[in-house]
Amino acid sequence: MTATIEQVATDGQAESVRRGRRPRRSPLARQEDRAGWAFVAPWVLGFLIFTAGPMIASLVLSFTDYQMIQSPHGVGLDNYRALVDDPRVLKSLSNTFVYAALFVPLGTVFALVLAMMLHRVGRAAGFFRTAFYLPEMTPAVAAGAMFLLLLNGQQGLVNKVLGWIGVDGPNWTTDPSWLKPSLAIVSLWTLGGTVVIYLAALNGVPKQLYEAADLDGAGGPTKFFRITVPMISGALFFTVITNTIAAMQMFDQAYTMFYGPQQKASASEESLVYMVYLFQNAFQFFKMGFASAMAWLLFVIILLITFLQFRIGNRYVYYHGER
Repeated sequence: MTATIEQVATDGQAESVRRGRRPRRSPLARQEDRAGWAFVAPWVLGFLIFTAGPMIASLVLSFTDYQMIQSPHGVGLDNYRALVDDPRVLKSLSNTFVYAALFVPLGTVFALVLAMMLHRVGRAAGFFRTAFYLPEMTPAVAAGAMFLLLLNGQQGLVNKVLGWIGVDGPNWTTDPSWLKPSLAIVSLWTLGGTVVIYLAALNGVPKQLYEAADLDGAGGPTKFFRITVPMISGALFFTVITNTIAAMQMFDQAYTMFYGPQQKASASEESLVYMVYLFQNAFQFFKMGFASAMAWLLFVIILLITFLQFRIGNRYVYYHGER
């Protein structure tokens, strides 16, 4: 009897589709729809008000001359032409690319090593997982100030430790050739979330694969590159993309270490990352239209980089269930 009723309902829906009418939904289905929209409504409203709205406003402002003390007036593409003519835009972009090229591979390897160590700890993994994630909760400004002291070329703890083993440490925060590497090292402080993601991926690798490899006489490096890396390639792919996006938008550490009230008088052009220069144009030079054009240029660059990463990197990702 139940099967007959379901068949009649299915036939009725199919007939409605053939006649071009939408099939009638049950009251329960409509109630579930309303409940679903009620749950996602806060996120949708937050996205429209705090993300989509400001993005549209910045796009409009990028075609205007707006200095915050008077009403904006349209200038067409002048702000985008000024991006090409401003040498500091190209310099800040190149600094950001170098920083991202240093931070993303270094951060990926560093986080993976920590995750593999946690994976072997066993029962104490929960404590260390929390300890490694706590820096994510530390304000980036505080971390930048702390590392400014640690990386001091004369009195910093890092150089003192290097001196104990006979290594003469560089001037991390004053030598132009070491400014971007020092920023990459400081940013390793914020990799707790990446470590947790890698640990979850490692816990999901089937143990029988390692057992089969042991029976075949495979060594540690073989098991790592033939089993571990392919099985966690999805997590690696995700974090490389997100860390690249974060690196292209890096601001807090660079501003705190090199452009704060005490440091900005002696700041080097080698430490000028893109977001710092954008901030300067917006809130120090009050060139909001130019800063909005800079923001949209960065958006397009990140979009292109992410597209290339998907096109190239997605070929090497193993998805469970695919052939």
